[in-house]
Amino acid sequence: MADRKDILSTFQERLEKVIHDSKQNRSQFAEAVGLDRSTLSQLLSPTNRRLPRIETVAAIAETQQVSIDWLIGLSNTGPMQAEMMNEQMSFEGDALAHNDERLIAWLREAIGYKIRYVPSTLPDLLKTEAVIRFEMGDHVASRPEQKIETAAARLAWTRAPETDLECCNSLQQIETFARGGGIWRDLELSSRLAQLDHMIDLCTELYPTLRWFLFDGRQRFAAPVTIFGPLRAALYIGQMYLVLTSAEHVRTLTRQFDDLIKGAVVQPPDVPAFLKEQRIIAQRLRR
Repeated sequence: MADRKDILSTFQERLEKVIHDSKQNRSQFAEAVGLDRSTLSQLLSPTNRRLPRIETVAAIAETQQVSIDWLIGLSNTGPMQAEMMNEQMSFEGDALAHNDERLIAWLREAIGYKIRYVPSTLPDLLKTEAVIRFEMGDHVASRPEQKIETAAARLAWTRAPETDLECCNSLQQIETFARGGGIWRDLELSSRLAQLDHMIDLCTELYPTLRWFLFDGRQRFAAPVTIFGPLRAALYIGQMYLVLTSAEHVRTLTRQFDDLIKGAVVQPPDVPAFLKEQRIIAQRLRR
């Protein structure tokens, strides 16, 4: 837990940012949030040792549309602790949908941090166009072309030397895909074999930048989520995302992800061999 000195230092730093972003001078800002100019000066003074009153922090947060948690250092982003973000179709050709652009921007913003990713099916950046088109089917929220573009953008991001990405799936998901079960029941064998080959090649190429862990789905469960370092987490809940920026929420989801890694039964260096085994099984079944 942060001590009093750290909280005060963080508050002063972020208050300075809020004032700067408001494009007001200190007198104007003080009036806007209902403070005396002298009170604001005291809050920002390097010699100040007193934490602000909760009423003061609340007034700043309300008028400037930032979160109290962010002002005092419990969150790493300012506007909201949580928001719902619907998947929305872009009507501008094959351009990324607005929310896909936000997700890619968050990846770039988190460069230098470890990204943790639990996909809803297979990892998007490892999917072939054929599998994306099949999975999208009659999807109402976005078009295959947009998801193909998003997958390409994520793959390009992963190839950057400073990228650090950990991904987790249950091994049963991969087995189900190879056998043509579940949502992939009607996906032709040739497309599944091509997808397995594609994943083998990319896992070999991208390791250790990309580390893909496979856990036993009978022992653990994981909801689809992307954790952008300590900054935010986006939980996919079906046609929308729940975006969390509370530091404690992000830490909790990070701990859960780390537990998946601890329980992994297939480690990243062994994933290509596991995929090759699944390819052989798929060919034998000829389904």
